[in-house]
Amino acid sequence: MIDQRLIVVALVVIASHASESRGPCEQLTSLTSATTTITTAESVRPGRFVPASATSSAGIDVRASFCRVVAALKPTADSDISVEIWLPERDWNGTLQAVGNGAFNGTINYSSMASAMHRGYATTSTDTGHTGGGARWALGHPEKVVDFGWRAVHEMTVLAKRAVTAYYGTGPRYAYWNGCSAGGRQALQEAQRFPQDFDGIIAGAPGFDWTGRAAQAIRIARILEANEASRLDAAARQFLHERVLAECDVIDGLKDRLLESPERCRFDPGTLQCHDGQTSACLTPAQVATARAIYSSPINQRTKRPIPGLARGSERGWTDLGWTASARATGLDQYRFIVFRDPEWAISRFDFDVDLPRAEDADANTINALNPDLRPFIARGGRLIQYHGWSDPQIAPGASPQYYDRVVELIGASTVRSSYRLFMAPGMGHCSGGDGPNTFDMLGALEAWVERKQPPERIVASRVVNGAVLRTRPLCPYPQVASYLGTGSPDQESSFVCK
Repeated sequence: MIDQRLIVVALVVIASHASESRGPCEQLTSLTSATTTITTAESVRPGRFVPASATSSAGIDVRASFCRVVAALKPTADSDISVEIWLPERDWNGTLQAVGNGAFNGTINYSSMASAMHRGYATTSTDTGHTGGGARWALGHPEKVVDFGWRAVHEMTVLAKRAVTAYYGTGPRYAYWNGCSAGGRQALQEAQRFPQDFDGIIAGAPGFDWTGRAAQAIRIARILEANEASRLDAAARQFLHERVLAECDVIDGLKDRLLESPERCRFDPGTLQCHDGQTSACLTPAQVATARAIYSSPINQRTKRPIPGLARGSERGWTDLGWTASARATGLDQYRFIVFRDPEWAISRFDFDVDLPRAEDADANTINALNPDLRPFIARGGRLIQYHGWSDPQIAPGASPQYYDRVVELIGASTVRSSYRLFMAPGMGHCSGGDGPNTFDMLGALEAWVERKQPPERIVASRVVNGAVLRTRPLCPYPQVASYLGTGSPDQESSFVCK
């Protein structure tokens, strides 16, 4: 007769060894299901990683071995979502970090995945259901629009958590989202639609008012395409920028070539209009009209919501056609392939008052992420950090405080502050760059908030040029701003208080 005690002991020993070892990477092909196909599950050694889909020999440096999982997801008959999941073989920090995309880009964000893995994270990214840039793929494919809008990210997250559990023998302690621009839009979609997906979310310069930004960029481009004399060339933009600083730099009490609160600047470009016979150091009437149009926030005639223009202080990031080339291209594709479903639709046909509401009808909040009801996310204990550069020339920075204020109006300031904080960065461009301090560790701030219950009261940002730190400044939780104490170096963050 078999001794039952020996069987029990044997089972305990087997279970103990199983918990201490990780299943071979190749065995993760078992995650294949009716809607998921694991096409690759392979161990990758440290070195230069060049994905098979790369169009050149350029690759990504990876510092440690990892298990690479490539999956094809098909939640609908018309879906074709690619996902990658990278699982560090050693020194995993116990947490999953998903990373976002930009514009309409249908690519895996390998560089952000590598950065996440270098910090010890398991990480994941998706092409959102199509390949390449632009939105031609959306024509005749409404399910692919849904995949791009929100479904691909959610399905990716569900699969990534399963992969983490299968590989390590335990699920992630925490799950974080980290994205900027379109990745910021994806961040807010997750917070609004799937509060259970992530414990902490970073939403940088979010394009969550996708249709509003598209309408603004196309509105300005229509003016400037029709009348070349209305354009502001680089010299005119620099001239305007200097005059804005001369008028508004001191509003925050410190002359440092940064606008801490651009919304308080009421500088009118009309003061720069050329007088009779004047041909230099001035703007023509047509150029004045252009500057005013770029700053302006026209009203959505259906919802009565202002659609923010670019902020004063952002002039150096403008182009000859107003907003950035990416903003125009994304807006044009939005109208051609999603709103009008007409590849020949031209900017010259655009009517802001009519076509913005039409775009929102076509979107039906599939792409937009404007819902202010974050109560389910907050109730679950989620933490959200949003940031935006005040000099962003691509996604109007004023949209971020507008959304934050709407959330506060619905939920209440104290509840919002306990779970959601917005940081506006003076002088920073789109996601990075610009003349202001633009290097900071939002992920470290999120880790401290989620894991150690330390809310971010201020986040130190640095201005780094050629590897040298020229200036540091605290970023303050909106609506607070950094205020100079009156003593100490204005280039040191310790000389400022948030108030």
